[in-house]
Amino acid sequence: MNSTWAKFTLSNLQLYRWRGTSYLYRLVGLLDSWRQSSLLLQWSDPIGAMIVALVFGLAPFVSNALVGILLMASAGFWVLLTLSDDIGKPKVSPIHLLVFLYWSVATIATALSPVKGAASSGLVKLTLYLLFFALMARVLRSGPLRSWIITLFLHISLIVSIYGLRQWFFGAEALATWVDPTSAAAKLTRVYSYLGNPNLLAGYLIPAVALSLAAVFVWQGLLPKALALTMVVVNSVSLVLTFSRGGWIGFVVCIFVFLILLVYWYSVQLPPKLRPWAMPALLSSCAGVMLLAVMFVPAIRDRIASIFVGREDSSNNFRMNVWSAVVDMIRHRPIIGIGPGNNAFNKIYPLFQRPKYTALSAYSIFLETAVEMGLIGILCFLWLLMVTINQGMQQLSRLRNLANRQGFWLMGAIATMSGMLAHGLVDTVWYRPQVQTLWWLVVAIIASFYVNPKNSDPSKV
Repeated sequence: MNSTWAKFTLSNLQLYRWRGTSYLYRLVGLLDSWRQSSLLLQWSDPIGAMIVALVFGLAPFVSNALVGILLMASAGFWVLLTLSDDIGKPKVSPIHLLVFLYWSVATIATALSPVKGAASSGLVKLTLYLLFFALMARVLRSGPLRSWIITLFLHISLIVSIYGLRQWFFGAEALATWVDPTSAAAKLTRVYSYLGNPNLLAGYLIPAVALSLAAVFVWQGLLPKALALTMVVVNSVSLVLTFSRGGWIGFVVCIFVFLILLVYWYSVQLPPKLRPWAMPALLSSCAGVMLLAVMFVPAIRDRIASIFVGREDSSNNFRMNVWSAVVDMIRHRPIIGIGPGNNAFNKIYPLFQRPKYTALSAYSIFLETAVEMGLIGILCFLWLLMVTINQGMQQLSRLRNLANRQGFWLMGAIATMSGMLAHGLVDTVWYRPQVQTLWWLVVAIIASFYVNPKNSDPSKV
């Protein structure tokens, strides 16, 4: 059984053997001789880190078009580095292979799409995100650069959260109909900070909460730890004040997964008699906190209750009608889908939509993937998730044995993935640049810890 799981998750894949027989990998190093004489590329990783930092530093405050330009710059820089790289250095992990497979399925879906022009634009966007992942996975192999980029993001998210809190105290105009006007929560102030949408802000803050929790354990010294704890509180409060039900689900899952990994990390230090009780104590504590919040905070109680009233809530009813139409779209093209991107979706959805229920997306990343790339695509996506989380747990176990605090970044990355996927069950803010770049950041964090079987120094992170 263990052998089958290892093969399925590519745990024991010896990539250095694959590189030796891959025609595609032979492109690596074509410009190696030129790079040796280039003064600029001697600083390739710091330059790549600066490009990545620009994306995360500007994404909440600028237009999507500018973020797209930065992604194109990062893609071009990654191609340049790859063509001029040292062919002997391991640069790929099993996660990279699954990302490439995911892109290949998207390419086939585009070629077979009934709306090829619209799907092509979606494929271009997806390609930019995946090349951004490739650049980050390379840059983040450096421990100092990894910590610097995460720290930068956490400071930017703190600014975003503080502005969200300001909206709560001084009021904020609703830019769209975010709450059922007939519900008890109709007059709630839902904060959205610089992002213009409370659901989008919630999706943006899930990684901020998880990584700031990790920073509490990674950063050393009283003041850095106090800053990290402040970030946890401010980000969490701002996320809660979005009153995004999907965001709340993601938040709870994120915190829960992080605490489970924390118990796993410290369980070896507990007395043997206490170890069996660690997980039950965690579960009961989490359940108690959630119950108290629902019982004694009316606004939270009303929003939670609205999840279970079905079509009586207008937001629920809207999503259910969209999901029904999306299921029909999947049935129409079940194998390879309609092609990636919202443009392709907008071309096909009107043919299946319920009257008066227009939509720009499937309001579920899993349904959206199935619509865009069919059964093949959704299976590839699930395989990518399994391989990534399995790699994360393998490297977490290795770092725990070494007592290396960098493992807490892995905890934050795995918790972020879990929370974003939970949020993505009922929303598609995952596809917005501010959130999509963060998704690939945490995937890249996990990939950056990968240790090649031939590596003579497995403790190096």
